[in-house]
Amino acid sequence: MERKKINLALQGGGAHGAFTWGVLTALMESEKVDVYGVTGTSAGAMNAAVMVSGFVKNGKDGAVTALDSFWRDVSEAARFSPFQRTILDRALGNWSLDSSPTYLAFDLASRFISPALANPLDINPLRPIVEAYVDLEAVASCESIKLFVAATNVRTGKARIFGQNELSVDALLASACVPELFSPVFIDGVPYWDGGFMGNPPLYPLFYNTDVPDTVIVQINPIERSDTPVTAREIVNRVNEITFNASLLKELRAVRFVTRLIEEGKLNKDDYMRVLVHRIASPELVPLSASSKLNGEWSFLRHLNDIGQRAAREWLDAHYEDIGVRDSIDLAEEIAS
Repeated sequence: MERKKINLALQGGGAHGAFTWGVLTALMESEKVDVYGVTGTSAGAMNAAVMVSGFVKNGKDGAVTALDSFWRDVSEAARFSPFQRTILDRALGNWSLDSSPTYLAFDLASRFISPALANPLDINPLRPIVEAYVDLEAVASCESIKLFVAATNVRTGKARIFGQNELSVDALLASACVPELFSPVFIDGVPYWDGGFMGNPPLYPLFYNTDVPDTVIVQINPIERSDTPVTAREIVNRVNEITFNASLLKELRAVRFVTRLIEEGKLNKDDYMRVLVHRIASPELVPLSASSKLNGEWSFLRHLNDIGQRAAREWLDAHYEDIGVRDSIDLAEEIAS
């Protein structure tokens, strides 16, 4: 069987990034594809950096092992988090933190108290974990997989893309800097927030820096929902989903526009690459509440990993023949009003 090259675009989503961990595990273990380029935001950026770091040291097995260990340590750190499920939620198998007293108190306090006041020492529990699992020199030296990480410039509102040669622990933490949780991460005197505001995930670095036409979006945040938000928390959560998906939809519209011009002969296909778009997602993620993105329990992370592995293998079985030939999602329908 021919091994086909793909690029990956990894969304952010807190603990839901364990779904992407599962997807990456399945792709690394597959005999059907090789990952050539990867772009990521927030948890997607960390997954990507850990994967590339492990890959440099011991190939695909090293990537899988590094991701496993990384998420295990994330879960260990979460054991000391004030955000924990209630006894009733545990008994009912509900992964949400919506009934957690500390989460409810935080949710209310975050409307009035800034991270600078709530966390004056600017302690980020992810920093030592990222430092332990991302070998920056190894990532910079990697020629097999190109890596791009997105953060949002607080002052300009524009995306900043960090290539593997300029990647740092601060860049990764900036990519995952949720404004309600952390103060901005300063890099060269510039403050940055979560990259999801301007690219969740950004696609254009893959188009400009690789010659691989197939980009697989690993999607955590649903674009559409069938229900209408009613409560204040539901409204805020839906607004965040819409905001974080806006840049992705904008890029998909651009891809569709260029594709149509190529198909109509208005652009020379020898000068413009025909981008093929694919997606790995799961309907099992849709019912999960936004608060569960802060649930770092190992059982939950493993559950998400299992869903991710299953989704990736199902996608490979269904769409391997599409790689290099056609889109496996309907872009016209995706961007329709």
